[in-house]
Amino acid sequence: MEAVIPATGLLSLPSNPQTRAFRTISNPRTCFPSASIRAHTSAPSSDGLRWRERNPSFSQPRTPLDAQRSLLYNLSRGSWRKGESFPVCGAGASAITADGGGFVEEKPKPKFLGIEVKTLKKIIPLGLMFFCILFNYTILRDTKDVLVVTTKGSSAEIIPFLKTWVNLPMAVGFMLLYTKLSNVLSKEALFYTVIFPFIAFFGAFAFVMYPLRDAIHPTGLADKLLAALGPSFLGPVAILRIWSFCLFYVMAELWGSVVISVLFWGFANQITTVEEAKEFYPLFGLGANVALIFSGRTVKYFSNLRKYLGPGVDGWAISLKGMMSIVVLLGLVICALYWGVNTFVLNDPSLPRSQRKKKEKPKLSMKESLKLLLSSRYVRDLATLVVAYGISINLVEVTWKSKLKAQFPSPNEYSSFMGDFSTATGIATFTMMLLGRVILRKFGWGVAAMVTPTVLLFTGVGFFSLILFGEPLAPLLGKLGMTPLLAAVYVGALQNIFSKSSKYSLFDPCKEMAYIPLDEDMKVKSKAAIDVVCNPLGKSGGALIQQFMILTFGSLANSTPYLGGILLVIVLSWIGAARSLDSQFSPLAKQELAKEKLLKEKVKEPVVKPSQENNEGLVEEEVATKENGSLLGSSASENSTNESALKEMLAPESKSSSENPTPHDH
Repeated sequence: MEAVIPATGLLSLPSNPQTRAFRTISNPRTCFPSASIRAHTSAPSSDGLRWRERNPSFSQPRTPLDAQRSLLYNLSRGSWRKGESFPVCGAGASAITADGGGFVEEKPKPKFLGIEVKTLKKIIPLGLMFFCILFNYTILRDTKDVLVVTTKGSSAEIIPFLKTWVNLPMAVGFMLLYTKLSNVLSKEALFYTVIFPFIAFFGAFAFVMYPLRDAIHPTGLADKLLAALGPSFLGPVAILRIWSFCLFYVMAELWGSVVISVLFWGFANQITTVEEAKEFYPLFGLGANVALIFSGRTVKYFSNLRKYLGPGVDGWAISLKGMMSIVVLLGLVICALYWGVNTFVLNDPSLPRSQRKKKEKPKLSMKESLKLLLSSRYVRDLATLVVAYGISINLVEVTWKSKLKAQFPSPNEYSSFMGDFSTATGIATFTMMLLGRVILRKFGWGVAAMVTPTVLLFTGVGFFSLILFGEPLAPLLGKLGMTPLLAAVYVGALQNIFSKSSKYSLFDPCKEMAYIPLDEDMKVKSKAAIDVVCNPLGKSGGALIQQFMILTFGSLANSTPYLGGILLVIVLSWIGAARSLDSQFSPLAKQELAKEKLLKEKVKEPVVKPSQENNEGLVEEEVATKENGSLLGSSASENSTNESALKEMLAPESKSSSENPTPHDH
């Protein structure tokens, strides 16, 4: 039965409401033109003329609030009637010329490939910047391992000591310096102040420091220390022996954390809107893997230059100069793109700006973080996933690089293999990012979260089995043209490739989705606790375990059986935590989806059809009602990508349960 609203002083609603976006009044003169302008459109009624004579101030500019009040007041009194001209309020409808001579239709915004040109002016330079930064990072990441692993007097055993006692303190010191500089420099000056030292160092290293390595490295002092301390301290002594190479290692690591995370993403978040970020940030992730593929081919090309050089020529020095020249050139391109965006794009007043406010994150102490982690089983399982991944990757990667040096002792051969490794990682990650959405939607959160530890488990067992029990398999592997060492290198490479690709495509999205069903207070506190405790513990835990094993058993090779056992225990704990978290996450996720559906039903406005006799003297209006309601409009625009993935993942389950309803159907 249709309800009827009394007509006295109220605006009537049509029986069939149509969707129409509501626009606020941007200019009173546009919505309330003067009498001279109104004469061009229609002949007003005598009541309207008499009303304007009594109210001469109507044609004067007013604030939007006053204009809206006047309109509603006259509508309620019946002063505006059907035969009278009624101006359309909205910026998209029409505009008045400067001389007030009439209405001019607003021109459509230019687009290219369905995207507004003014948006492309920001996104294309950002995409090119991201490509150049990731291209450089891949070259630097492959080169740093070659320098510290293949150099005489050093080995892969240096990596855990280098990460703990050199990389971590320098990262902390750099961030303290960055914080100080951010308080005294402008954003542009801060960007250049941070990135130019990186560019200058990498250029100086290839053309100055590396050619003078024999003069600046204290080889004699390092030999004396190693003789006094014993072979167990090969890693710590090597940091002193090749200090310039270690400095390159740290600067390459900082390029990834500072230039990518701080400079680029800070700049991107500053100039993009939320809608642009949702649409284009995933494309940046795909572009990063394209950069990985091309940079891997570049490393491969320069590493193979040794084949075309004569005897007695330092082929690695030539390759290093070529790769660092590209790094310097692309670094300058990054600066030029940054300057161009700030000079020519951000000064455009028509460009949409980011209106996002920085969210206040709770700062939990170490004690508070540990208390929260121990009090909640859900958060405890989530923390186990993060810590287990960090430790597992470190345990496998360092052991694999030690075998990689044994197979490829030459810097050029080692670097050439790393170039192929980077290309394969880029291709695998690109493919997995495309498949990750399908896996989440078809198989659910539990299966997606189990992929990464399962891959690590099977490849880890194969890798350590080839190292520990490779000799009995030598005849079989010989028929395939491989030695047990080469087979272990290939299996370790596959382990690193697939574990990293599944991490980016499945592990990270699953980890972020796990926060969604939590209430707001627990969500922010648990994320802060994991950032404070679990991320550092995962990154440094593997390095600390390896240091203890090396100092206890004398070398990394002697520690391999124990490292394999530790890896097995950690991965099995990871799988158990993933299953436990899935048993808690899935019901909470379904409850979250049910709450959203219930909220949508509550927000829907009932449509009321007024009687025909009560419509006399009033303007018939079309009322816009969206499915989610206008009250949810602003919040819906800020939903995260992970929440959308959660809905898509649960959609098939909801559909099937609706077809076969049960007492527990949500």
